[in-house]
Amino acid sequence: MTLHTAAAIMEEKMKILVTGGSGMVGYALQKVVKEKKRPNEEWIFISSKDADLREMHETRAIFEKYMPTHVIHLAAIVGGVFKNMKHTCDILLTNQRINLNVYQVCKEIKVKKLVSCLSTCVFPDKITYPITESMLHDGPPHPSNFGYSFAKRSIDAMNKCYRRQYGCPFVSVIPTSIYGPNDIFSVEDAHVIPGLINKVRMCKSVNTPLVVWGTGKPLRQFIFSYDLAKLVMWAIREYDEEENIFLSVDEEDEISIRELVQIIVEEYGFKGEVVFDDTKTDGQYKKTVSTAKLRKYLPDFKFTPIREGIRETIQWFEENYDIARI
Repeated sequence: MTLHTAAAIMEEKMKILVTGGSGMVGYALQKVVKEKKRPNEEWIFISSKDADLREMHETRAIFEKYMPTHVIHLAAIVGGVFKNMKHTCDILLTNQRINLNVYQVCKEIKVKKLVSCLSTCVFPDKITYPITESMLHDGPPHPSNFGYSFAKRSIDAMNKCYRRQYGCPFVSVIPTSIYGPNDIFSVEDAHVIPGLINKVRMCKSVNTPLVVWGTGKPLRQFIFSYDLAKLVMWAIREYDEEENIFLSVDEEDEISIRELVQIIVEEYGFKGEVVFDDTKTDGQYKKTVSTAKLRKYLPDFKFTPIREGIRETIQWFEENYDIARI
């Protein structure tokens, strides 16, 4: 590549539209964009207030309004294990509808790259560890995430089909369990970290024992939302493979839910009793992923230590309690 060609590539205008721009990852991405935006980039963040992506006419209208060259697709209906079990069909159909509309419109307006966000829960329940990206369709997912998992798996199929028939450069990233500021902190419907943060706060305020659902034995790789935002920014600029890529802390940074609870309790200064209710389901025991592929691209990327990330999340929750999604 000549210097002239490289300069031309750098100067090429990128108009990047982010769906789900007001959610946890979108919130983190907005912060990262302020710090690391390039001169040739224009970033646009939209939420459900701007358009209902379940409706094709609204999806088409918002995309035609901005005519992005690149799209980061974060919009989805999400929740913790109990919400996924209770509303499995609603979650499947709603996410499929959103994804179908976004993909079709991206193809129509000739988007240069679409990066979608999957989840480790899409992988088979019974699998060898560590999980690699190629294992996605090797068996059914865990029953607790059935509807959500298949909605997300279909994104991988759409990436391949749109590439092979139409030449659309659509790719996906797969983060492990995400946490951070501006998450949903519902005790019943949230993911594990925000749900526990809110529950610890409640128990501390009324001086009651903390009851944690499950045994505390499951293992997870947690990624701080700001770290994920940096990696998503890298993906929209640099990652072009048809195959998915894991965005995760390394295998040695995996921790148990019991260890996680201890960190949250300590950071909140909770002194009460902690009880694990083993009559409640644990969900999938582990989802350990390999970061070998990510480390080939970004060998020196530094992740936020989990205690530091939890401390920052708790601080945000306390400072924004009145407006937090609970």
